Amino acid sequence: MSLDPPTYLNSLQNNIRARPIPWEGAVRAGHITDGELRKIKAVDKVRKEQRKQTVEGDLEAYRTLLLGADNDQSVLESAGKRADVIQYILVLASDLINDVPSLTPFLLEHPDPYKPFLPLLSQSASLEDPIPLLTSSLLATLISSALAVSPKSTSKIDEALRKLYPYLATLAKSQDSGLQDIAVQEYSALLRTKKSRELFWKQREDTINPLIDILRSAAGAGKDTDSTLWSGGASIRSATEAGLGGGVGLQLLYHVLLVIWQLSFEGSLVGKGLEDEQEIVQLYTQLLRLSPKEKTTRLLLSTLYNLTSTNRSTLLPAAVLARLPALLGNLATRHLTDPDLLEDLKNLDEMLDEYIRNQTTFDEYAAEVQSGHLRWSPPHRNPTFWAENARKILEDDKGALPKKLAEIMGKNWDNDKQVLAIACNDVANLVKEVPDKRSQLEKYGLKSRVMELMSESDETVRWESLRAVGEWLRYSFDR
Repeated sequence: MSLDPPTYLNSLQNNIRARPIPWEGAVRAGHITDGELRKIKAVDKVRKEQRKQTVEGDLEAYRTLLLGADNDQSVLESAGKRADVIQYILVLASDLINDVPSLTPFLLEHPDPYKPFLPLLSQSASLEDPIPLLTSSLLATLISSALAVSPKSTSKIDEALRKLYPYLATLAKSQDSGLQDIAVQEYSALLRTKKSRELFWKQREDTINPLIDILRSAAGAGKDTDSTLWSGGASIRSATEAGLGGGVGLQLLYHVLLVIWQLSFEGSLVGKGLEDEQEIVQLYTQLLRLSPKEKTTRLLLSTLYNLTSTNRSTLLPAAVLARLPALLGNLATRHLTDPDLLEDLKNLDEMLDEYIRNQTTFDEYAAEVQSGHLRWSPPHRNPTFWAENARKILEDDKGALPKKLAEIMGKNWDNDKQVLAIACNDVANLVKEVPDKRSQLEKYGLKSRVMELMSESDETVRWESLRAVGEWLRYSFDR
């Protein structure tokens, strides 16, 4: 799975290659040795075939140059604070790795092939400092090559990833799409094995969260504004005519989706967490509505299938609430040609169809409450539903649903006040149908919360909270 190198990085490398380096001055100052300079000049600014022949003729010498040996430092370590020399060597090292295929496996045989590079990741706090950028690219190439040769991780690889992932996260958090794309492409190169994906997930506050923020921007919803996702108001037309939300380019979107797709192969590990922490199913359903290209649609469907098939009890209810089945039906009418896409579409549709056939209205309501986000779905305003299910809602699983309702009502929902209105509606119906359980609801703090909401600025919330309080009062008066 090879991606084109990031334009930002290519431009930086070309600029460094064109810079003159006062090599003799560096030798006189003791930053490099005569022997190191001879090795550098033998492969610098020469034809690719000549470079290849020179390095292959003395692989040991060039490994020592880049990584050091028992009694010899790496040239990167001996160069000290000469930033111009370090930058040039990093670019030259990348060129050697690209031009001389036999060099990489030879470098990886070194006892500690990442040691000279790891300190350079913290060279500067500036995101645009060339040294950490170039170092991260080189490390990603070496580590991904090591993982390709032997999928079993080692302590050296694990140590390197624990330091590389946080650095790449700083790039992903930036507002510069060029830096974001560098991070995302390097993530993709690294996520080749179970162990690297597990480490990526373990550091998810750094690694996953910035990527989800990018996807939320593309979907037209900010980090704390989910109403766009739940309304499903945007369309493929608006996405293609006006560009993706937040100015997210198609290339960056594709690369971020690629990383999450790779992570989804650990679906049993990450699926529930992605839903609990990121509402991934709702987000991906909205992105599927907006997807401007077949290649992005393919990644979205494949990721959804990987996650839902390994987390059926938690993610399938979320998919129904997100109205994914209807969207899949819409997709099936389009002229789609990618065979993998069509297979995932079919499998996902069949899995959801089977799930829906076996669901009751109570199951649908319970799934919605457990999702943590309410909408005006049919059960909320259906008197028959409440008459038949109110007691079960209160008693099922030791009161798990009213406890979750209290948790939902405890939030402010500044960007989606209808959630509070719906919750007040549900409390009113519970009190009305099962008045003998009022003390249980009061114990969870629901009575005090609906009374607080009577002073809410939102008119609908005030009305529904007043109705809920009215049910408590009505029972008191009737008694």
